[in-house]
Amino acid sequence: MKNIKKNELYELKSFLILWSTQSVSQLGSSITAFALTLWLYEKTGSSLSTAALTICSYAPYVLMSIFAGALTDRFDKKKTMLVCDVLAVFCTIVVFGLFSTNRLRVWHLYAVNAISGLMNTVQQPASEVAMTLIIPEKYYQKTSGLRSLSRSLISILNPLIATALYSFVGFDGVVAVDIGSFIIAFVALQFFIKIPKSKSERKEKVLALAKEGIGFLKDNPMIMTLILFMSGVNLVASAFDATLPGYVLPNPKGGEAILGIVTSCSGVAMIIGSLMVSVLPKPKDRVKVIYLTMLFSLGTENFLLAFSREPILWCVGQIIGWILVPVMSANLDVILRSTIPVELQGRVFACRNTLQFFTIPIGLFLGGFMVDNVCEPFMSVFGDVSILKTLFGIGKGSGAALMMFILGVSGSIICITTGRKLKRYQYNDN
Repeated sequence: MKNIKKNELYELKSFLILWSTQSVSQLGSSITAFALTLWLYEKTGSSLSTAALTICSYAPYVLMSIFAGALTDRFDKKKTMLVCDVLAVFCTIVVFGLFSTNRLRVWHLYAVNAISGLMNTVQQPASEVAMTLIIPEKYYQKTSGLRSLSRSLISILNPLIATALYSFVGFDGVVAVDIGSFIIAFVALQFFIKIPKSKSERKEKVLALAKEGIGFLKDNPMIMTLILFMSGVNLVASAFDATLPGYVLPNPKGGEAILGIVTSCSGVAMIIGSLMVSVLPKPKDRVKVIYLTMLFSLGTENFLLAFSREPILWCVGQIIGWILVPVMSANLDVILRSTIPVELQGRVFACRNTLQFFTIPIGLFLGGFMVDNVCEPFMSVFGDVSILKTLFGIGKGSGAALMMFILGVSGSIICITTGRKLKRYQYNDN
């Protein structure tokens, strides 16, 4: 047994170093992003304004992913990741300089986030291919569980650390942690990780490579259907993210600290889910697992938050909504990595990013817009109606509760209708 464990650690050595150090860097970046969200909400008090911050990060990700994936397949994966990391931390330094000189404005954050989003657009497919190159296929499910675990820890720690640092030592401390985490990841990637060359590093024109990624998806309807299904899930989930601050912050029992705790509960749930993934056997039907877990998540969390007034129930809703996300993610990851040839993964993952994530900025905009301009005004006029008052409460935040209900209905419909189409497919990796 000890020999098996030692052999496993040896085979996964490069992955473990890359995964752990990149996770530390992602935590640092997430802390900065959360602190900036708090700063922006203090300045504007608007759900739409805070949602726009994330929209600016995702817009280049969606618009440029197809071409970024083709670029990734032309160049060395390690060098691509290092350059993107350097440019991303430079953006953080620019924000810090503006903040320190009292020149930071809302539009500065939008512009810097757009640039950071562009760097992530190029880095993400390079990172995905790098992971495939350094992970033996038999460890795909286990390593996917570990990656979900790190994302979960980041979800838990980043709001707590960001709130504490921002409150007690200010934005200076936030930036110091971010830069320190970048240095750790950069040194590890540069000096301790060797990423094998892949056949995908070709010198063809970017448009020709991008077409290959699109062509693969057209020829594989199961993969395409799963990606489009996840785009619908992301629409609802991102609208939820835009709605949550407007729901928790103005609530008499809410506030910044409560928002941090509620947000962290999703990370707690994902840790539990990630541990489940690590020990669960391969399911008979990975496709079925994907849409059923999402039906459970979207069909419970939104309704529980919409109808509850207690922070403890908000936390329970977050746990219920997120506990099966790592299970879904691991099964989707295994399907993609084992189905898509490694020489095509850069451009196919990039096409996936555009199709699967283009709904995130749309959802963020719709969530913020609906809360500020539709649901809150509606509840201010009709909130005294008995049934509305009973279901969604009164005052600022009741409109956000109404939006949670709308998202619950929408998410359930997406999962049920798309699930019926997905039933015709059955993936078998035995």
